[in-house]
Amino acid sequence: MLKTIYTLSCVLGLVLPYSQLIPFALDRGFDPILFLEQLFANRIASCFALDVIVSSFVFWILVFVEGSRLEMNNLWVYILANLTVGLSFGLPLFLLMRQRKLTQKAISI
Repeated sequence: MLKTIYTLSCVLGLVLPYSQLIPFALDRGFDPILFLEQLFANRIASCFALDVIVSSFVFWILVFVEGSRLEMNNLWVYILANLTVGLSFGLPLFLLMRQRKLTQKAISI
């Protein structure tokens, strides 16, 4: 059940952010300056942007600490998922693979 929830979260975490990013990029091209200007356009947008930035940093720590503890491979993949799509995709992907690793360890005991 938990794996299903994480899998669905991965799909939503991929589809929903890109449903907004792709039209933005198609309309304006890849303009990182404009992207940052709009990301921090007002205090509410800045609040959410900074929240995600701090949460992403904490997520990176979690990935390396918990991933190393569980001897998970290719930890960089979750950081890349976070940087290219977002925390909404990287976090559930990591949690899904972590759960698979925990299940695998429980079976081998």
